Amino acid sequence: MDKPFDGREAGEMSERPQKVAGARSPARILFKRLFVINGLVFTVGTLVLALSPATVSSPVLLTEIPVLTVGLALILAANALLLRTSLAPLEALTTLMQRVNLLHPLDRLPSDGNGDLTHLIDTFNAMLDRLEAEHNASSAHALAAQEGERRRIARELHDEIGQSLTVVLLSLKHAADRAPDDLREELRGVQESVRASLDEVGQVARRLRPGVLEDLGLQSALNALSSDFSQSSGVPVTRRVDPELPSLSEDVELVIYRIAQEGLTNAARHACASRVELSLTTGPGGLELRITDNGRGGVRQDGAGIRGMRERAMLIGARLTMTSPQGGGTDVRLTVPAENKQGSR
Repeated sequence: MDKPFDGREAGEMSERPQKVAGARSPARILFKRLFVINGLVFTVGTLVLALSPATVSSPVLLTEIPVLTVGLALILAANALLLRTSLAPLEALTTLMQRVNLLHPLDRLPSDGNGDLTHLIDTFNAMLDRLEAEHNASSAHALAAQEGERRRIARELHDEIGQSLTVVLLSLKHAADRAPDDLREELRGVQESVRASLDEVGQVARRLRPGVLEDLGLQSALNALSSDFSQSSGVPVTRRVDPELPSLSEDVELVIYRIAQEGLTNAARHACASRVELSLTTGPGGLELRITDNGRGGVRQDGAGIRGMRERAMLIGARLTMTSPQGGGTDVRLTVPAENKQGSR
C-alpha cells in the first residue's frame, strides 16, 4: 500500500531540485557549452594560421583578402554547425513543451547522448512524471466522487421517486376502476402518463448506476446499453462482444462501460449518425473497445464528454484515440493493454 502523502516530503522534494539546479543551472551549462565550442573553433583557427605557410602583409595585399575571407567563412561555418548541433536538444525540448497535454499520453525526451544537457532533460521528464501522477490522482478522486454521487441519485430516484410514482399509479388504477364511464378514460390516460414517467425514471437511474454491470457483468451491460440506446434514440446499433472476455477489474469494467456510454451518446447527439457499430474484442495488443458511426465526424476539439473519456482511459493506463475517416463518421478506440486488464475487485 502506498505511503500517505506528507507535506514535509513535498517540501524536501521541491528543495532538492533547487539545490541541484543551483550547482548546475541551465544558464551555467549553456554558458560553459558555448564557451567551449567558441574556444575550440578559435583555437583550431589560430593553430591553422600559425602552422600554415599563409602570411598577412601590412598593409594587406589584394591577393590576401580572398584567403582571409575564406578562412573567416570556414570559422563561422564551423562555429554555426557546432552551435546548431549542440543546441539541438534545447529545440527538441521546446517543441515538447509546446505539445504537452496531460489528457494525452505524454512524450519523453531521451537524455542519452545530450552531454551536459542531460540533467536539464532529466529534470523536465521528472516534472512531466510528477504532473501526470498528480493529475491521475486528482482525476481518480473526482471520478470516484462522481460515481458515488451518481449512485446516490440513482438510489433516490429508484427508492423515493420510483416508489412514489408506483403508489400514484396504483391509486389511479383503483380510482379508474370505480370511476364513472365519462372519467374512466381520462383517468386511464393519466395512468399511462404516470407509467411512462416511471419508465423514464427507471431509465435515468440505470444510466446513472449500471446495476446490470454489477449483477451480470460487462457483456450483458453492453448489450443492455446498446438496446436502451437504440430504443431511446432510434439509431440501430450493431454490436459484437467476444463471449470469452478475460478477467477484468471493477475499475476497468466501469471505464469501458462509461466510455461506451459516452461514445454512443455523442454519436446520436453530436454526430447525428443513423448507424452505430460497437465491438469489444481481445487481440494481441490487449482488449479493444471500438465505436464507429456514419455521422458527420470531424472532431476538432475536445468537449467535456471527450475530456472525461480521456481522463477515464488514463486511470487504467489505456489509450484512447478518436479519428474521422475521409468518408465521414467517427472511430473511437479504447485499447486496454494486457498487463492492465487485471485488478483488484
